[in-house]
Amino acid sequence: MENGLSSQGPGTDARPLLRYFTWAFVVTAVGLVLGAFLGWQMTGTAGGMLTIFFICLVLAVLEISLSFDNAIVNANKLKEMTPEWQHRFLTWGIIIAVFGMRIVFPLLIVVIAAKIGPWQAVVLAAARPEEYARIMHDAHLPIAAFGGTFLMMVGLSFFFDHEKDVHWVRWLEARMQKYATIRGIEVAVVLTLILVFSRFLEPVESEVFFKSAIWGLLTFLLVEVLGGLLDSTQETLVAGAKGGLGAFLYLEVLDASFSFDGVIGAFALTQNLFIIAIGLGIGAMYVRSMTIMLVEKGTLAQYRYLEHGAFYAIIALSVIMFLQSFVHIPEVITGLGGAALIGVSLWSSIRWNRKTRAAGA
Repeated sequence: MENGLSSQGPGTDARPLLRYFTWAFVVTAVGLVLGAFLGWQMTGTAGGMLTIFFICLVLAVLEISLSFDNAIVNANKLKEMTPEWQHRFLTWGIIIAVFGMRIVFPLLIVVIAAKIGPWQAVVLAAARPEEYARIMHDAHLPIAAFGGTFLMMVGLSFFFDHEKDVHWVRWLEARMQKYATIRGIEVAVVLTLILVFSRFLEPVESEVFFKSAIWGLLTFLLVEVLGGLLDSTQETLVAGAKGGLGAFLYLEVLDASFSFDGVIGAFALTQNLFIIAIGLGIGAMYVRSMTIMLVEKGTLAQYRYLEHGAFYAIIALSVIMFLQSFVHIPEVITGLGGAALIGVSLWSSIRWNRKTRAAGA
């Protein structure tokens, strides 16, 4: 895998599929070795070493299953970005995704929730992982509200688009396109859902949920506005290229929102921050590899409903994050649900391609 996209353009790269995952395989090998070493250091037994090894493997699979739709959405945005910013996203972005979201983000939550310093949070993660996991668990409500709102806006913005001309679930998507001319309709839908969900919570939890959800909505709107302002000032845009710093910021916030569920869910398997970072970091590498493959192979153009499946999966994930304010929903259900929607959309795309070829024959 290379850290940039081929200059040949989508659909023209002839590299074997496995070549895209070269660095992901390398990181997997290094990560699993580190996990086994950490297991030996922690337990001093072969059984303990194998247990930590297995947990790292499961966490990587969890991250991949939860983030496959993320790769599709990334590819959709990435194909519009300038080559320079594509390269930056695939290099700086992976550093931010692995180091920032899998290590710094959980530490920041503990710093804010426990009102302690960053170094104390690191010490707490290493010396008292049970207390660290408890604080992370208690912070789940505002995280779910914030991330769920942001992702819901991402999903609805795809369907409430008056220029959208390809419909998968036609009876629903055609209506959404029709009403897309109503200014701010997706914001109204999200605000309505926030009010509905908040009414079913206890007063204190309802206030936390509502405030966090509003911040998620504001973050999406600010990223959209800031992205437009930043991209409009770039000389490359004048030359006809699209996407730069604004698109980069959008993708990073989107990555963060996708990571919330995986980071919180990982504490159900282990309370050790460093094991979580290894497992989820491995998974993040595969997401980046899939993103590159989707862009260079032109997969989104070849399978016309694949994006639709990904955005339906995003909306489903956002609703699940809202529901987790009331009841725990296993991450395996979240991952399999998203994978199922994407799988059905892929199958529908293949059927459409066959019908088109048959009609043209």
